[in-house]
Amino acid sequence: MSIPQSFVQELLARADVVEIVGRYVPLKKGGANFMGLCPFHSEKSPSFSVSPTKQFYHCFGCGKTGNAIGFLMEHAGMSFVEAVQDLAQQFGMQVPEDDASPQDRARAAEQRQKQHTLNDVLEKACKAYQKHLKASPRAVSYFKGRGLSGSVAKQFGLGYAPEGWRSLASVFPSYDDPLLVESGLVILNEEDGGEAKRYDRFRDRVMFPIRNIKGECIGFGGRVLGDDKPKYLNSPETPVFSKGRELYGLFEARAALREHGYALVTEGYMDVVALAQLGFPNAVATLGTACTPEHVHKLFRFTESVVFSFDGDSAGRRAARKALDAALPLATDVRSVKFLFLPPEHDPDSFIRAHGKEAFARYVSEAVPLSRFLLDAARDGCDLHTAEGRSHLSSNAKPLWELLPAGALKQQLLSEIADLVQLSSRELTEVWYPTQAKPKRVRKENYQSDSDYRSKNEGYSPKSYKSKNSPRPIPSNSRLPASRADHAARILLDNMAALEALSVEDHGLLCGLEPPYGPLFAWLEAQFHEHGPQPWIALREGLQGHESEAFATKLMSSHELGVDEDAAEAASELRRLLNLMLIDQLMAAETQALEEAKTDPSALQRYRELQDRRKALKPAT
Repeated sequence: MSIPQSFVQELLARADVVEIVGRYVPLKKGGANFMGLCPFHSEKSPSFSVSPTKQFYHCFGCGKTGNAIGFLMEHAGMSFVEAVQDLAQQFGMQVPEDDASPQDRARAAEQRQKQHTLNDVLEKACKAYQKHLKASPRAVSYFKGRGLSGSVAKQFGLGYAPEGWRSLASVFPSYDDPLLVESGLVILNEEDGGEAKRYDRFRDRVMFPIRNIKGECIGFGGRVLGDDKPKYLNSPETPVFSKGRELYGLFEARAALREHGYALVTEGYMDVVALAQLGFPNAVATLGTACTPEHVHKLFRFTESVVFSFDGDSAGRRAARKALDAALPLATDVRSVKFLFLPPEHDPDSFIRAHGKEAFARYVSEAVPLSRFLLDAARDGCDLHTAEGRSHLSSNAKPLWELLPAGALKQQLLSEIADLVQLSSRELTEVWYPTQAKPKRVRKENYQSDSDYRSKNEGYSPKSYKSKNSPRPIPSNSRLPASRADHAARILLDNMAALEALSVEDHGLLCGLEPPYGPLFAWLEAQFHEHGPQPWIALREGLQGHESEAFATKLMSSHELGVDEDAAEAASELRRLLNLMLIDQLMAAETQALEEAKTDPSALQRYRELQDRRKALKPAT
């Protein structure tokens, strides 16, 4: 979905960041701004400032900064598209979809309406289950037996589905309503030649509402009180619920994830509730399915550290291996992933009750780092005292190592794997990639013809980004393209993960450029927040029908793909280009400020501030 930048700007113009932030953070007037305790890190004195004039928030403690959309993304874990849609809904604005046909827009609107309706149905059932819990001494006794307090039960909205085949008939006016089946609350059994039968999916079970990141009920998990099978039962896949994307307890754990500094991923919803009761409210759980990349990506919206907790048996090891595969592509140098294996006789609840909260916290701190678990997984079953065993390890390690993003961790692991195999890093690389041993490549780029084309057809001038302060060309095996914007676009299309390191100012600079650049960078940013880093081949498919499709395709057609580039070098080059573009922008603003100073003396102060800012950028170029 492509959202026009003009609409985003109009939305931000209508929204008041003080009002949006104030819904989640208590704010007090402090001079020209509003102050409060930062929601992104733990602090005792307010360092979180919200400016009504600049429409930005900034924390002087942890450095978080952004606008109203950025706050919803950071605090509520929404994607860019979700944040825009949520904010637009608050102001009664319809999000335009430039790349969609009228039929597609109508279908999307119908789907959104259905999702809201299903959420309402599920929320109504949730309240009914909560009332049934109060009326069931047996269910209350079960929760008390697990050590749960009334406040924790209320926090998680726990309930009880009574015995009987059609108890929901007393909750909904029409038990035949198709929405009850579509929401997963009712099962429709159509026997051959017989009458269709309807009955409640959840019967005589304690109920755990599953909520999305906005707090909306999207499904349920139920546990039997007796010996019936299955012991645990989840809602089926519905238009609002997907087990591969949702995490139980994430909505309730949002603040705790930042306060504790890590997410503890467990295997069941009872673990999550029990851990919250015992002092670990930063726990979440997968929903009866293996951990997926979507799960890990969602967690990294809230914290840079994830600890997976598994039983120490063979099933726990298999689940951990799947979690490793899901986490590897997202394990950047600034993120931490660990694996905790409890003794076979314990789950987190029983371990804490047997050994205490401090012992469990120490167990968590000593969890196995991702790098060690990767090596353990690779050498499983390999006899490192033999050449055959070491060769087997090399073969096992390659697909795991390839999943890691470029960075220091990946390079260090290459050295460790090479040591285990008793080869040098270079020799191991040659074994893994025998056909890639070739001289240092020379990039094949032909941006000048592209620039000439744009100059003739779009009124574009390469001189618009040149400055007398621009440095002399750097001797290297590549040359700068016709414009800095071209080069920045090529770097980001080929290395989308570099967007993560950009500041709000950088994003504003790129998205504010004239077409085709601005719309392309805005689309890239939206894709990054929605799906995470993607390779160019995936971006090319997503660009189909977008206004910048032809430009991006032409830009990348002269770039040699399929060869690993140094991500750090690309990020450094991007930073240099952005600084030069910012300098040009600041120089233009300085000129304007000097002109305004002829009639407005206060503009001189702005001129000095701009000049200081520009001088501060120079060393980084």
